[in-house]
Parts: sequence; structure tokens; C-alpha cells
Amino acid sequence: MMDKKKGRSFGRMAAVISVGAVLLAAAGLAGCASPKTNLKTLRLNEVAHSIFYAPQYVAMELGYFEDEGINLEVQTGFGADKSATAVISGDADIALMGPEATIYQYNEGNENYLINFAQLTQRAGNFVVSRTKEDDFQWEDLKGKEVIGGRPGGMPEMVFEYVLKKHNIDPHKDVNLVQNIDFANTSGAFVGGTGDYTVEFEPSATMIEEEGAGYVVASVGTESGYVPYTAYSTTKEFLAKNKELLQSFTKAIEKGQKYVEEHTAAEVAEVIAPQFKETDEKTIEKIIARYAEQDSYKTDTLFEEDSFTLIQDILEEAGELSERAPYEELVTTEFSGK
Repeated sequence: MMDKKKGRSFGRMAAVISVGAVLLAAAGLAGCASPKTNLKTLRLNEVAHSIFYAPQYVAMELGYFEDEGINLEVQTGFGADKSATAVISGDADIALMGPEATIYQYNEGNENYLINFAQLTQRAGNFVVSRTKEDDFQWEDLKGKEVIGGRPGGMPEMVFEYVLKKHNIDPHKDVNLVQNIDFANTSGAFVGGTGDYTVEFEPSATMIEEEGAGYVVASVGTESGYVPYTAYSTTKEFLAKNKELLQSFTKAIEKGQKYVEEHTAAEVAEVIAPQFKETDEKTIEKIIARYAEQDSYKTDTLFEEDSFTLIQDILEEAGELSERAPYEELVTTEFSGK
């Protein structure tokens, strides 16, 4: 049930209505018709444009950002490294990406380091896609096979490797990992003939299925457990100077999270369909249901310390962590739940 503005109907005004009342009614009507003004522009660089981030697109399509006084401008970085660079260079104000990028920046000694201020998702959002139909897929089936993976050091790849290790599979000895394909081109490469398997986000995973080029056989998110997979971050300096703006942004995101929590996959799909014009609405619904079933969508933006500890455990196990970063420096919860 999407929120819709209720239309107003006005009956014929009686001649006995006073001039003052007429003026008052006219003033009220004019106020309702006026567009929102004085919006503050906030530039967001998202790591990918994916149905995985449905609460954000709900907030965009239902005007929650405008309600909070924000004109949101969105760009896609196609990789956490690129999204982090956009924020640090000043090309964007905030980023939606894996929080591992904020840890890397901190450990590199960047004085104006990135701080996570709101968490969006709580499971890995990618799926294993096989070239052949496998009704009884086992993770051990990946041994000796060519698998299109992700960028070394990136959250998708590290969580995938974390799951492989849980199944006693050495990612770099037991599997032939292909990691030289750009994030935006992995599904195309797989459809074109590269690899026995690929690890894909939505909508790519489902679209490969619908093309008849592959089959989703496993969820990385279900196997990995709860992981702070994507969060919003900004520089230490921007956060200090724009607390009110970030508070408003976080409120809009939490409204989107609440909507997704309380509505059906079909209702959410109808809302966010304009964001994915190349994808059929029924496909969007299927993807949202798949994510909801595995509890991918967080119901608030609170980034808890246990989650931050887990992500550093994953980084450490992947050999990507030079030093553990302090939670109190890289995460703030001051905007959540307000």
C-alpha cells in the first residue's frame, strides 16, 4: 500500500461565506500546491546500483529525502575503492559502500579519514551462479573450477573467500579465481563464456537466469551470516560540519527501511521500479523477496561494535588488514534511531 497524497474536493462556496474565510482557504490551498524549496544538495556515490539497496530507493521515490530538506544527487562508483576516492577527493559528500574501505583509509594514515554513520544491509548481497543447473549444489563443487570473483580486498570477494574457508576450501589453491574483470562487466563476461561459475549481485544474478545463461545455486549471504556489508560514510571533516544534514539523511533512510520491513515485495517493487527501468517489475519483486527471505535488509541504521569486529575478523583472515582500527573512531551511532 503505497502512500499517496489524498486529493481534496471542494464543494460550491455559498454566497454567505465571508471574504476573510475565502482568503484563508485560498492561502491554505496555495501552501499545499507550493513545491519544496531551500533543499540542501547532498551528493551520494553508491558502490553499485542494485536492488540490494531497496530502502534507499524507496526513500528516493517516496520523497523522504525532500521531506527532510535534502536534494539527493546519486552517482555510481562501481567499486568501493572508487566510491571512497570520490568522497576523499571532494567529488561526493557521502558514500554507500563496504566499510572495509574506511578501515583501509584509516590505516593508510589519512588525517581526514572516513567515518561510517549509518548501516544499510546486514548480509552479503551476492549469489553463486552456475553455468549448469544444479539442484543439489555443494560448496565443494567449486573445487577445480573457474570462478569469476571480485576485486581483491573488496568486501564481495573477501566474504566469498570467508565462506569458502568455512567449507575447507582454499580460495587460491582449490579454485581458479578470475579477478581481472571489472565489477560492472562480470555478468557479461560469464554470459560470454568465461568461467564455470560467477559471483553476482542482483539484478545481474536473476537476469542471467532469465536469459537462460546460468542458474543461481547458492547465497553467499546465507552462508556468511550477519555482516555489515554496506554502510554510509563520509569524511571526518564533513561529518563535523554537517551533522544536521547527516541526521536528516539518516532519518530518510530509516523511513525507507521501515517501509521495506512493513510492505510486501510486490509493493516495494512497485515503488522502486522507476530506478530499474531495464528490469521487469516482476523480476524486481522476485529479487526483493529473495533478499527479504535471507534477512538482508537492516531495519535500522545502527552500526554495532560486534559487526565492526566481525568485518575486521574477515579482513584479517583474508590477509588484507595491516592493523585493527578502533570502532569508536570509524563508527558513529549518533544519528541512528532519532
